[in-house]
Amino acid sequence: MSKATLLTAVAAGLLASVAMPVNAQVFNRIASFEVALNAPEAEATSSEIIAASEDGMTIVYSDSPGSGIGFVDISDPANPQAAGYVAVDGEPTSVTVIGDKVYAGVNTSESFVEPSGHIAVIDIASQEIVGTCDVAGQPDSVAGSPDGSLLAVAIENERDEDLNDGEIPQMPAGNVTIFPITDGMANCDAMMEVDVTGLAEVAPSDPEPEFTDFNANNELVVSLQENNHFVVIDGETGEIVSHFSAGAVDLANIDTEEEGALRFTDSQEGRVREPDGVRWIDNDRFVAANEGDYNGGSRGFTIYSKDGAVLFESGPAMEYITVTLGHYPEDRSGNKGVEPEGMEVATFGEDTLIFVMQERSSVIAVYRDTGGEPEYIQSLPSGMGPESAVAIPSRNLLVSANEEDMREDGGPGSHVMVFEYGEGEAAYPTIVSEMVDGLPIGWGALSGLVAGEEGTLYAVSDSAYGAEPAIFTIDARAHPAVITGKTIITRNGVPAQKIDPEGIALDGEGGFFVASEGRSDRLIPHAIYHVGADGEIEDEIALPVELLDNEIRFGFEGVTVVGEGDDATLWMAVQREWRDDEKGFVKLVSYNLDSEEWGAVSYPLDAPVNGGWVGLSEITAFGDHVYIVERDNQIAQNAAIKKLYRVAVADLAPGELGGELPVVAKEEVRDFIPDLQSFNGYVVDKIEGFAIAPSGEGFVVTDNDGVDDSSGETFFWSIGPVE
Repeated sequence: MSKATLLTAVAAGLLASVAMPVNAQVFNRIASFEVALNAPEAEATSSEIIAASEDGMTIVYSDSPGSGIGFVDISDPANPQAAGYVAVDGEPTSVTVIGDKVYAGVNTSESFVEPSGHIAVIDIASQEIVGTCDVAGQPDSVAGSPDGSLLAVAIENERDEDLNDGEIPQMPAGNVTIFPITDGMANCDAMMEVDVTGLAEVAPSDPEPEFTDFNANNELVVSLQENNHFVVIDGETGEIVSHFSAGAVDLANIDTEEEGALRFTDSQEGRVREPDGVRWIDNDRFVAANEGDYNGGSRGFTIYSKDGAVLFESGPAMEYITVTLGHYPEDRSGNKGVEPEGMEVATFGEDTLIFVMQERSSVIAVYRDTGGEPEYIQSLPSGMGPESAVAIPSRNLLVSANEEDMREDGGPGSHVMVFEYGEGEAAYPTIVSEMVDGLPIGWGALSGLVAGEEGTLYAVSDSAYGAEPAIFTIDARAHPAVITGKTIITRNGVPAQKIDPEGIALDGEGGFFVASEGRSDRLIPHAIYHVGADGEIEDEIALPVELLDNEIRFGFEGVTVVGEGDDATLWMAVQREWRDDEKGFVKLVSYNLDSEEWGAVSYPLDAPVNGGWVGLSEITAFGDHVYIVERDNQIAQNAAIKKLYRVAVADLAPGELGGELPVVAKEEVRDFIPDLQSFNGYVVDKIEGFAIAPSGEGFVVTDNDGVDDSSGETFFWSIGPVE
């Protein structure tokens, strides 16, 4: 596909996502289920490969760290419930459902050179293991044929990444194992091993089958990811129908540097695809996710005919769309970008839909098969690390398994998420960016927010993009909201370094005041910067020694202007208690622009409910009040405090720094948790931006941490009039 064609495809896809017709058929997330509820005693749990019972009422997933198979009742899809957990003797790697049984691949290998495993057969109704079949190695993917007569297992015998820099060959070789299903059970004695050695150009002696899928003719396509190869097998006879290289792609205008900036100016020539997930579209075509392993990964997906012809190549087009959603994982630029991993294909009504799981950007891209170039429909927010998904067309559902469990580090646990297909408007994304000169405006980690003229907002990105701090112009009237411009904050004409923008205010003359949250251990100063309309820093307002003597890393999280003329005063919200603050109280710091005098008042914080800390994220002046975002650092089920308060301007009588500060009274305006719950995922931790338009309409935005240990989801919404 030519570059021009790729960019045309991206533009068409973005138009579809931004201007989705009200009566279009779209997916919307209706529920999420934290899989730890199925195994509350386990230190870590995960949902990796997912399947559904034939009636579509029960979800089954493999949980590798928990060494079990989980069940979720989705008879009411908007209210999924824990439905059981079956411990298996080993590490479950994959599941599929045939009839009334779950077939789970279980890895019992003692080492890389002594791989072993079996297939566990679990009765869905009783949730009992009713049989096992040993296999000659470590199973990875399992698949059942559409007619229920065959079970296929990809025996990967994965390599040791610490041996020989992970290069293959590393013996023993993998294979593809096929079982007939007889009387509702896998027939262990009739197991057939298909030798797939000697086929690939890359390490032909050591094939590592990764993923497998049947078509309606009981033909099996198998991806050999490390070998960059495909094999098509007759599932009934074990004969190889065809095999061919997955090939390579020339990639242009991508980001390959992990430097804290979103710059799509690099290229990779001859990037081998190294496919992971693969699904048949029909009996003659299949689609593969080009995740990559150790030598490649082309960031997109490819459609092949079963004889090896490339029928469509996405190139970077899907990744560009992900950039416009704010989901691009900058810290994976040097690896494989969004890392497409899992695939699903299903027919909803008259449309055959292709679902591409993007592991690192945590979205699922949805395309409509056209027989030629697929049509981009939308992208779905899918929690952290979507590993797989199962479509249930009979119920108009798609259910995803998201493997990451970050609870040990204070993050979210692994979730299963439920999406419903129907007429309506896509609820996500809530904010996107435009394409400029054929490339997307890169954004993420939105922190401070301020309103300009009616309908226009400005936001800053925080230290997640420290090599290229920026001010974004947002059209809040569009639905979703649209980032129409990006102004790099510069010092002497080059991107400013060592700043962490967390708050932004208008200077009344076309420029901005930007509050930078300092961090002394990284040589980032606490400061306020006066920035011109062109992004150039015109002045730096350093903090006085009375403040800096007591600073910690949690500094200014917002800035606003109160008053006019000689009375114009900047007010900054300090996120957490500094060393001279009484516990439970933080400073609102003032700086008079005319007299250059500093002062502060003390603000009382809510007490933490579920541990962690509580602090401030934003301050915005409007009318007779300043509005303050107060939040805890808790996420998902532990999130308790995400609120908007206000303080009367008349009470902002700053005391002298270093002395006893007056304590202001606060009034609750809004609890944001119901707003966050309405997105039907888990409650995110960081509401960081709040602005009020001249009309009095309040706007809120969350910070996605630059998609670093985050789902990447950014929520932007209006709360209506604040007064």
